[in-house]
Amino acid sequence: MPPTTLDAVVLENLVSAAVAAPSIHNTQPWRYRLDPATATLEVRAAAGRGLRHTDPVGRALHVSVGAALFNLRVAVAHTGWEPAVRLLPRPAEPDLLASVRPVGAEAPDPRHRPDLYAALWRRHSSRFPFSPHRPPEELLRELAAAARAEGASLWFPGVRDTIRMMRLTAAAERRNTETDARRAENRSWMREGAHDGLPGAALGARDATGRLPLRDFSGVGAAGALTARFETGPTIAVLATARDRRADWLRAGQALEHVLLVATAHSVRTSLLHQALEWPDLRSSLHRVTAGPRYVQMLVRLGYGPEGPATPRRPVREVLETGF
Repeated sequence: MPPTTLDAVVLENLVSAAVAAPSIHNTQPWRYRLDPATATLEVRAAAGRGLRHTDPVGRALHVSVGAALFNLRVAVAHTGWEPAVRLLPRPAEPDLLASVRPVGAEAPDPRHRPDLYAALWRRHSSRFPFSPHRPPEELLRELAAAARAEGASLWFPGVRDTIRMMRLTAAAERRNTETDARRAENRSWMREGAHDGLPGAALGARDATGRLPLRDFSGVGAAGALTARFETGPTIAVLATARDRRADWLRAGQALEHVLLVATAHSVRTSLLHQALEWPDLRSSLHRVTAGPRYVQMLVRLGYGPEGPATPRRPVREVLETGF
């Protein structure tokens, strides 16, 4: 039997786990609503937290919410229940992206392994240089299986295609810094002492060689930024889906977080390269390089190096509404 109520401690823990997920620019574009009659948590898009210039169609918002949804699933499983998930359950309410109801289960879902719950609290993006050592092939296969379990695919391109992807990412980064609206939007999410956005300590340095184009949130360009030598042959994973609808974006977000948590459980650091996905023509070029008939949803950089610092999160009271 499913629980008839979720007590305040359990509810706060579930939502805290959900909001630990990564989101573009740490916008945290989610809110949660509890139906006490059915103990169902609604996962909704937060009005005003989308990126009008960077993400005009809301794809990155959906991916971000999908990542939070996966964390919520893992946390529900940690309580001893299984999460019954519906994506886009009421089309008349476009901001309602998913619902999660704890239910009983005869056997645990293998996707919700116990080590992922511990990992979700430790996962932080690392925008620092990694060592030249590539993660072992066995782990890369495990990461691909994690994405596949969520209805996505993950693969690791060779050196030539990786170089082409980095060039496309660099082209997108140049456009972002040269376009006033994009540059201003990026800088608006650099925040100190706030519950959202990115503090300066989380940004890391820029690659002195220019081969690895991490995002420049300051908009000052390489000439005004701290630099360091990054790995010369980065390990890049390509996350893609067979289709490119809202439900696919949510699945991509769940797959992304599943991959990130498995990597974290193995002490592998990660950071995200999203810039080329923010320009339709460059995203199309990325498809041709990497995915063929599939739709690229994220590039993930993996490796061994310093753990990234924690970024702030809004308190549960700001994102959770209890009762209708």
